[in-house]
Amino acid sequence: MSGTAPGPQARTDARMAPASTLGVLATLRRGVQVSPELLHGLVGTLGLALLAALARVLVPATVQQTVDTGILGAAGPDVGRVALLVGLAAAGLLVGAACSAAVNVRLFRSSESGLLTLRTRAFRHVHDLSVLTQGSERRGSLVSRVTSDVDTISMFVQWGGIMLLVSLLQILVATVLMAVYSWQLTLLVWLCFVPLLVLLPRMQKGVNARYGRVRERYGAMLGAVSEAVVGAETIRAYGVAARTQRRIDAAVRGTRDAMVRAQNLVAVVFSSGVLTANLVLAAVVVAGTWLGVLGELTVGRVLAFLFLVQLFTGPVQMATEILNELQNAVAGWRRVLGVLETPVDVADPGEEGRPSPRGPAALTFEGVGYAYPDGPPVLRDVTLDVPAGTGVAVVGATGSGKTTLAKLVARFMDPTTGTVRLDGVDLRDVRGADLRRRVVLVPQEGFLFDGTIAENVAYGLRTPGPDAAERVREAVVELGLDAWVDELPYGLDTPVGQRGELLSAGERQLVALARARLADGDLLLLDEATSAVDPVAEVRIARALRELARGRTTLTIAHRLSTAEAADLVVVVHAGEVVEVGDHATLVDAGGHYAAMHAAWVAQTR
Repeated sequence: MSGTAPGPQARTDARMAPASTLGVLATLRRGVQVSPELLHGLVGTLGLALLAALARVLVPATVQQTVDTGILGAAGPDVGRVALLVGLAAAGLLVGAACSAAVNVRLFRSSESGLLTLRTRAFRHVHDLSVLTQGSERRGSLVSRVTSDVDTISMFVQWGGIMLLVSLLQILVATVLMAVYSWQLTLLVWLCFVPLLVLLPRMQKGVNARYGRVRERYGAMLGAVSEAVVGAETIRAYGVAARTQRRIDAAVRGTRDAMVRAQNLVAVVFSSGVLTANLVLAAVVVAGTWLGVLGELTVGRVLAFLFLVQLFTGPVQMATEILNELQNAVAGWRRVLGVLETPVDVADPGEEGRPSPRGPAALTFEGVGYAYPDGPPVLRDVTLDVPAGTGVAVVGATGSGKTTLAKLVARFMDPTTGTVRLDGVDLRDVRGADLRRRVVLVPQEGFLFDGTIAENVAYGLRTPGPDAAERVREAVVELGLDAWVDELPYGLDTPVGQRGELLSAGERQLVALARARLADGDLLLLDEATSAVDPVAEVRIARALRELARGRTTLTIAHRLSTAEAADLVVVVHAGEVVEVGDHATLVDAGGHYAAMHAAWVAQTR
């Protein structure tokens, strides 16, 4: 899948600072830009959260009024007033509980919608990246960006975000009411928290850095584990289980150590908040008693203020913990944004591109050169014309550039220099959907998804419909594979297992060929895969390839020169250059590179 052409927003994002260099607030702003659904209904949610916070201060206010006017009033205890005040407080608390529940539901809905957008965009962008870009990072690490990193954001937005919002409003409401009761004690409370407010930002920077390391180590661990699981057979075959285990253990220990270092600092931050809260409570008890003795505060006001201090310090302690979770979420957000900001180097022009109608496909290379990043050129000045309907075999030594030619035609990457044209149109200008309809690649090792043979063949259908099963069967029959399918225990419903592990290498290739037949491309790119299969499978693959190539332009990466002998045109690649082009007989008579390769191959097969 190629990327879509960058629009104005993408070009604007490209000029922004990299996600890894953003501060916390800048990261949150960028995240909201990517997932605007997070802010849907925020005004209404804030209003409900304010009502919930106001409900929580009903208890202190009720305590003050009950003590001062209901119990210690001038006329003595007033049971009716006490009952009325308690009833009003209970009703208010019920309303507050309903508001809190509504806040939770609203924030959960908006956060899930926003995270859906974030996860979907990240997954789509990973697929839009070129094969080369994907190959530069371990698959497990990429998967962690879309899964665990988004999960850390989800945990904060759905829990920490709610608590932070309610806590901030509760602190605000508690401060206002405390000031009404005693501005002196309110000033004392805030002065006690000044040292924490000064030190907290510095400590949060440390937490931020350590959680960034945690996310990196977690991604590396997932990559190492997934690689070991996929390569389990090779690990057993070469007896390197102990070595692999040591590598996995090192990755797991690295994740653990990073998490422990982060949590150690988190514990310091949280303990600082707890210590400060206890000191504040003690200071208020002493100062409040003194003010009461002086006659500046009633007993009810002192008791109410102590309740308000609890409402004030509780959210402050909670806020320190939430801010620590925020650092973890921000670290994950940066990694996801980093994926979204990775440029799509093979961009699909989309609807602005030129259409490429179906029909016989002609292929042209004009001065094509290619070099992998930070590497030497692997192709140099390749110029070649492939007329429509021609069967081309590309031969050459390992590392000569054969596979790179096929990748350029499939537009998994673009040439460094020169142009590849399909029917005279630069591939970079062809609509991506048209290119995928017309150019079909059959790799040397066809990837199969966990499911049945029929389901894997049906992946070749551009528009699956109710006749999918019938079309799958037709493709199998057309390639002469019906006898093989009928030998299987469940026919087309035979399960293939993960990555096709329940089938042999030759059988996986047969499924891939049937899938390519359903795709019905005009230009086939075939990476010949008969060198590692049994003779019976090789015969079946060869017959299926002949049927598949009939009437189509084919470009085959030939590993066996028997394929070149049957081709219309042989292209010989040596050290990144096309050194010979012609039919088999002509090249053998020419006595050049191909003649030498053919002679060596004939000698080996005798």
